Amino acid sequence: MIAPLRQAFHWLANQPYLLLSLTSLFWAGNIVLGRAVAGHIPPVTLSCVRWIGAMLLMLPVAWPHLRRDWRKLRGHWKLMVVLSATGFAINNVLSYWGLQYTQALNALLMQSSGPLFVALWSLLLFGVRLTWMQAIGIGLSLLGVLTIILRGDFAALAQVEFNRGDLMVAGALCAFGMYSALMPKRPATHPLSLIIVTTAGGALLLLPLAIWEFAAGVRPSADWVTITSLAYVVIFPSALAYLCFNRGVALIGPNRSAPFLHLMPVFGSVMAIVLLGEKPELFHLAGYAMVIAGVFIAARR
Repeated sequence: MIAPLRQAFHWLANQPYLLLSLTSLFWAGNIVLGRAVAGHIPPVTLSCVRWIGAMLLMLPVAWPHLRRDWRKLRGHWKLMVVLSATGFAINNVLSYWGLQYTQALNALLMQSSGPLFVALWSLLLFGVRLTWMQAIGIGLSLLGVLTIILRGDFAALAQVEFNRGDLMVAGALCAFGMYSALMPKRPATHPLSLIIVTTAGGALLLLPLAIWEFAAGVRPSADWVTITSLAYVVIFPSALAYLCFNRGVALIGPNRSAPFLHLMPVFGSVMAIVLLGEKPELFHLAGYAMVIAGVFIAARR
């Protein structure tokens, strides 16, 4: 029984397109959840508990790898701090904060710009330029995202008003863009070792803010909504999604991985159709086709 499971995990670990698609699925659910619990669970507390829980969940399995890789990770402590801050602390808390103030339409519009932030940081930090095919793919998938979000009516784009929540979401995407661009520079360690160190770093960076938030009287409600929400964010968009994302970036690089972020609004609209009973429309099909085509074009060598 163990051997087939090991073979299945080995196969999955070498399927970057599937790993990155799962990442977008889990993160799409995180956006829906973050908006749903806005005002119910404070954003810093949600972020801090998310990373503490993810670290504790993975630690028993990761411990042997962490012991072996600790010296190498400690030798790159500055990079570990930056990865923890950008990919886990700043990105996460700004996203949850922003979802308290912005509309779903605005948040999805901002999310669709994620690959552009990755490309910008790759250019600024390492001089890595987009290829023409990557640029065309990102543009095509962005057009598909807009088609879905705006329900095929691009005139609605002129009516979108941006607020402080949008600026927070944009800041979160900017931070995550730096995280994605820096990932290829990580030390050669086991993925579990890296994720344990960076989740622990993100939690430590957020802990003083979480204590301040609690002392100020901004506290989560003690009910099943809080418990189930925390369980979801710990397991799926935290532990599983980051493992999938880190492995996907390691296999095909940040610029080829970034267009998969455009799948998040696609998965989000599917969730709305399945879970909320919304009726599928022609613009859904057109948008899906453009997103998938754009991801395929940009992710090719």
